Amino acid sequence: MGTTQLETVPEPKYWHLKTVLSEALDQDFAVGEVLPNERELAARFGVARATLRQALEQLELEGRLQRRRGVGTTVAPPRVGVAVGSAQHSWPGEAADGWEPQDASESLPPAAVVKLLGTGGAFAADQPVHTVRRTRMTNGQAVAAELLYVPAASVPGLPAIEAPSGPARARAVLRELQRLVLDGQDRSVELGSARADDAKELDRLPGAPVLLVTTRYFTAAGTAAVSVATYRADTCRLTFGGSGGVEITHEPVAS
Repeated sequence: MGTTQLETVPEPKYWHLKTVLSEALDQDFAVGEVLPNERELAARFGVARATLRQALEQLELEGRLQRRRGVGTTVAPPRVGVAVGSAQHSWPGEAADGWEPQDASESLPPAAVVKLLGTGGAFAADQPVHTVRRTRMTNGQAVAAELLYVPAASVPGLPAIEAPSGPARARAVLRELQRLVLDGQDRSVELGSARADDAKELDRLPGAPVLLVTTRYFTAAGTAAVSVATYRADTCRLTFGGSGGVEITHEPVAS
């Protein structure tokens, strides 16, 4: 990896450094290789460590680098993978949808979810919902974590005493949800930072860039469920189809 003079570059130093590092990743490093530590890189390029961190964070955001617990910063593989957008499934929990149920409980949903659940129907802020936690797996590793909020009115046939919590309860909620007739869904995607619980589940550091995907599922009666999924931004990309729909594709995660 060579060095460069950054003092006379008109653009921000971290941005130019990001370009230099990106070229070095293509030429000098293999996928999965661990980068030198920050002190060595900062000395090599003659920049402050704060500038280096900005460049590394941008490369991580762009999917060129991965920060792994106990390993360090590694070169990420290319973003290629399997589409997981609305064209691939309707109701959550369908066979082979790639999500693994982890748990289910009854709790009050966040205010933002309450607002979404009230779309097209009546939902009170003080009503508890079934909260299903699921993980999306690729090659045995988690690439996304989801919280699915299902009002009791959407699953009236759910047994009250059968499996009060755990994966079995989660599967029961999903099974009852699929008895409804799906009229449609909408989806929004925004960039965010991993919360501590999501970071732990996805093997990322807290604050790592993530894609927050919010999906509303509709029936004739209104909003039947709301999904809030957190995808690892270092493994995902967005693809806009000819119909205007947004697909999310994710790459296999390097071991």
